Amino acid sequence: MIANDSLSKVLYIDLTRKKFEIKDRSDLFEKYLGGTGVATQLLLEECPEGIDPFHPDAPIIFAVGPLTGVFPLASKTCAMFKSPHTGDLGESHAGGRSAIAIRMAGYGAIVIKGASEMPLYLSIHGGKVIFKNATTIWGMKDGSIPARVMRQNEKGEGLRAIFRIGTAGENLITYSNVTTETYRHFGRLGLGAVFGSKKLKGMVILGKKAIEVNDKKGYRNLYDKIYKAATESPVMKKYHDVGTAINIKALNFIKALPVKNLQFSSSDSLEPLTGEAIAEKHLARRVACAHCPVACIHLAFLREPYDDDPYFYKTSPVCYDFELIYSLGTMVGINDPTNMLKLIDIVEQVGVDAMSMGVILAWMTEMYERKMITLDDLDGVEIKWGDSDAYIELVKKIVKPSTDFIKACSRGVDYASGQYGGHEFAMQFGKNEMAGYHTGPSGYLGFLLGARHSHLDNGGYSIDQKDLVKIDLTPQQVVDKLFEEEGIRQILSSVAVCFFARGIYDLKMVSDAIKLLGFDLSENQLTEIGKQIHLNKYKFKMREGFLFEKLNIPERIYETKDPTGKITKKFISEGIDYAKSMIN
Repeated sequence: MIANDSLSKVLYIDLTRKKFEIKDRSDLFEKYLGGTGVATQLLLEECPEGIDPFHPDAPIIFAVGPLTGVFPLASKTCAMFKSPHTGDLGESHAGGRSAIAIRMAGYGAIVIKGASEMPLYLSIHGGKVIFKNATTIWGMKDGSIPARVMRQNEKGEGLRAIFRIGTAGENLITYSNVTTETYRHFGRLGLGAVFGSKKLKGMVILGKKAIEVNDKKGYRNLYDKIYKAATESPVMKKYHDVGTAINIKALNFIKALPVKNLQFSSSDSLEPLTGEAIAEKHLARRVACAHCPVACIHLAFLREPYDDDPYFYKTSPVCYDFELIYSLGTMVGINDPTNMLKLIDIVEQVGVDAMSMGVILAWMTEMYERKMITLDDLDGVEIKWGDSDAYIELVKKIVKPSTDFIKACSRGVDYASGQYGGHEFAMQFGKNEMAGYHTGPSGYLGFLLGARHSHLDNGGYSIDQKDLVKIDLTPQQVVDKLFEEEGIRQILSSVAVCFFARGIYDLKMVSDAIKLLGFDLSENQLTEIGKQIHLNKYKFKMREGFLFEKLNIPERIYETKDPTGKITKKFISEGIDYAKSMIN
């Protein structure tokens, strides 16, 4: 029996009828814990087979886990949907206050279906849902302004979570995101576009529910143990001091950092973009997710003169991390921090996934450099590596396409290269634009085989760095390691802790923690649940048309030097074939 049965409550919202109901789904939470596990099952239940991701009946699902609001670093919300970007599994995680707000409102999951005839936002206060007119905040160029309006009109400051989309989501750009608490995002695979298709501008969630634990003394002791590990661990200190941006220097040194659309794997001019340099010269402050003592979110101050008065400046806080420095810095040839921050800022304003946008801009630059597209295709914007002003103009055009080529780019690099060529240097894996790791074959097999084609599915890049550089692993051994790690991560995202805390929350720690909340599961039982959740995700993917045989691998990965020297077509194809035999 779950200690606090509010976790098993699922809020179902119908945007078409402006109705809602609450159901007890103890069956799902007792079997799959919460988070990713429960959200996957709800997706299988609620999403009709073969449906268009923009159809009103296509669901949006948010789910949190049993550790949410109870233990440190359990601050992630899992969003699940059918991706308009890839056509199969859409999954994205966000921190901030969203998970705590959902749990405190009395829910373990929220399911949203239907579509409104006019723009609206949802105001969820405990057991009450209010459908509010958002016509006046629809279409604003800067996505932060609608959030400010919702913030001013809703109560619960300090406790609530605010979700919102930008113009990219409104215009159904397939890699648009949902922003929460200004600096956190449901970033990948196009959740913002699904919001836009439903005329859902945003959500405000607030609640004050209490959570009970079975053994208060045992809870206090375990909480202190986790808190101490989080605040004293050298790994967690790294996330606080420099953040993930610390990876820029390390990956550049070992020649594993994509530069200029992966034409190169390192550069001699990147020192100003390293995490250490930005922290020293540009860092404004650090921000933490709710119930997290680490504070890994790093903000830099961007200082710019006003257009109409060069003697006055505006100062904006801009969030940066490794993936943003890679995608909107090294990948497009920018090595000036201020120019990079300007590009990050406009990407934030319009509300698109930064990794996808950076990879698309890099591909567009190479297409133009090779004379495979014209200036007319780019609507008169002449681009070259490192030209942040041109990239800023293109971002604005992509979210409101003005030519057929730019419209194709608004659907991702896989689609655009299918229409215009250049597929061999279109850096996508499973139709999802690559993350910033050219570490070796394990990283790329991780991108290709991960349930959502993300580097966070299985951390394949770490296998390259820890194992493949030192010893010879077969493709089959690599895939075994990837799938083992992916199973473990299903558990972490179901109890819903941050993946940065995976060194703290091993399966023994998870077992001990959830036991205090009514889940009596051993490490072995958790392992089996993780494997089942992973298979359930593939069940949905294959139901929606995913085939291993259709995975396209850009030739570029075989051409650019990597630290292992082991990226070969044979290695990649054998790994895919083996994975197919395991899933089938």
